[in-house]
Amino acid sequence: MRSIWKGSIAFGLVNVPVKVYTATEDHDIRFHQVHGADGGRIKYNRVCQECGKTIQFADIDKAYSSEDGTQVILTDEDFDELPAAEKHEIPVLQFVPSEQIDPILFEKSYYLEPDSASPKAYQLLASTLTESDRTALVHFTLRQRTRLAALRVRDGVLVIQTLLWPDEVRAAEFETLDKTAAPSDKELAMAKSLVESMSEDFEPESYTDEYQIQLQKMLDEAIKNGGKKVTPPEAVAAAKEDAEVVDLVAALQRSVDAAKSGKTDTAEKSPKSAPAKKTAKRSPARKTG
Repeated sequence: MRSIWKGSIAFGLVNVPVKVYTATEDHDIRFHQVHGADGGRIKYNRVCQECGKTIQFADIDKAYSSEDGTQVILTDEDFDELPAAEKHEIPVLQFVPSEQIDPILFEKSYYLEPDSASPKAYQLLASTLTESDRTALVHFTLRQRTRLAALRVRDGVLVIQTLLWPDEVRAAEFETLDKTAAPSDKELAMAKSLVESMSEDFEPESYTDEYQIQLQKMLDEAIKNGGKKVTPPEAVAAAKEDAEVVDLVAALQRSVDAAKSGKTDTAEKSPKSAPAKKTAKRSPARKTG
């Protein structure tokens, strides 16, 4: 991995020098656009609507249009003058109970590596967070953008997870939920029974991205045939069910029986079988207009 940022965590009067690395990666297969008739690559030019010329990236600035139609153009120098662009520090704002952070706020994850000859301060912070079961709320500035972030520990390594600002989370207001009757005691008991029968420890490695696997299989087959023919993967027959379940209790009972039967069959075949794979300087801003 390659470090994308260097700085330090400001933990009271203690500074913890760190390097930042992207913690996740995208394994999706990448495509480019072509002309379907002859396979020619499609290219997009940055053409100015005023002069009709193709513009280089170095000559492109950012513009904001207000509701009344006034356009303000900001240059790179404008953005460099913002306080956020000068910060190479991750200040700890406060420590909160980990369970109080709603997962919907989590955005992107980054690993932090100690960047000093003696990582004692790093280990102290990591151990303190672990033993106190607390998460540190921090400000994290990356690519001229400051985010609120959660600083926590994962397998002994400090991890920063950027958070959405509260006003970036939409309110879920659905009238149909307000009009729906609460489940009966019998339905709730049966649903809990189903949950119990399907409960297992979470093992993320047992899940696979079947879409990407089948897509790669299709591409490999096409390459094998010289790119002239694509053999589609076998269609997976999906179980058909009624669009609306009238008798919830009966449906739940059948689900419980099926779940128990599936576990029994697996146990009979192999007592220690592996888990099945699952799918699932500021220059003035210019005004125009």
